[in-house]
Amino acid sequence: MTEGNPCGMKKIYLENSAGTKLDDRVFSEMLPYFKENYGNAQSMNSLGSVSKDAVEKARKQVADLIGAKDNEIYFTSCGSESNNLAVKGIAEAYNQKGKHIIVSGIEHFSVLYSARRLSQSGFEITYLPVDKYGFVSPDDVKKAIRSDTILVSAQHANPEIGTIQPLEEISKICREKNVLFHTDAVVTCGIIPVDVVKLGADLLSLSGSQFYGPKGAAALYIKKGVRIIPQIDGGIQENGRRAGTENVTAIVGFGRAAEIAKNELDGNNKKMIHLRDRIISELPKKIEYIYINGPVDRRLPNNVNFSVEFIEGEGMFLHLDGKGIYVSSGSACASKSLKMSHVLSAIKVDTALGQGSILMTLSKYNTDEEIDYVLSEFPAIVKKLRDMSPLYDYFLKTGKRHVAGPGTDYEHEHDHDENQ
Repeated sequence: MTEGNPCGMKKIYLENSAGTKLDDRVFSEMLPYFKENYGNAQSMNSLGSVSKDAVEKARKQVADLIGAKDNEIYFTSCGSESNNLAVKGIAEAYNQKGKHIIVSGIEHFSVLYSARRLSQSGFEITYLPVDKYGFVSPDDVKKAIRSDTILVSAQHANPEIGTIQPLEEISKICREKNVLFHTDAVVTCGIIPVDVVKLGADLLSLSGSQFYGPKGAAALYIKKGVRIIPQIDGGIQENGRRAGTENVTAIVGFGRAAEIAKNELDGNNKKMIHLRDRIISELPKKIEYIYINGPVDRRLPNNVNFSVEFIEGEGMFLHLDGKGIYVSSGSACASKSLKMSHVLSAIKVDTALGQGSILMTLSKYNTDEEIDYVLSEFPAIVKKLRDMSPLYDYFLKTGKRHVAGPGTDYEHEHDHDENQ
């Protein structure tokens, strides 16, 4: 997505995991609900009925995207709310059965912090490790389940390093052990095929802002028969499971975005994979000592995460921004933190290397011309920052450096040779 700005500089948006550009068709669908069809969806009058019908239409569109039934979709405001409702709501509903919950160590903070909150009220949390590519081992899940385990929560894919988890294997283990399974699928729904039946999910979180819908509308899939305790009280909305006046305009956009995403999934996938693979294959040819974080296979089609040695991500981020290239240095919900990503820590990337990480997430709007621009500008930025880096200067003089972490392809034969 390249657009002009007042200064005439390119504007290339590669932070789509933080939110995508609204599809024009989605915006058109939403427009009448800003000023014309503004009735409350719970009102008994005819204007309210228009809004209610629009909400129910969107519910079906979202359900169709993930292979669910209409009455299994509950609208929320965002993916974080969906995750909070899933983890806390299940904990409260099933605490008579047990108080043990299992989550992976690289979950979104809305899952991790929900689990932490529960640990302060008598629940026991097991945090599963991941391998150097970010994969959860189904065997580790099986070993961690106890007689008092009530929930396993594992994300469908990691938003930082793109790892797509083996959920079908994990959910099968949960079913055999009579344990509920929740997955945070916020970064996969509308991007890759998602089917709640095939995945074996009892609960699944998704958000329209990840596939060209508006911010402010998301959902939690709750399989029929699963009990849950609401986390927002005071209203009859969403069958009593989530109180609050429905954001009809955003929900309408969410539904339309889901419909478009389902119909255009294959084409968008192929385009993003092409652009992703260009970056992954061509950047290392232009920049030395750069390492891809995450797997090569079973990776999100729009995800590129790499660490550049000897410089910090913040410097790269600011210089790229100055060139009109918008990226991130990790999860949007924690990107302002100067600490290294908990995801990179979990895959045991060396701290110094991890602080030099950059995340690029693509969309259907990005083009080859934009990637050409990124590939032409980024190496010069790295050179400029390395020329100012005492770490790089020390490396040039001594050949010594910080060791690159697991998950990278760094080996000692890459050490600098002053005779070259």
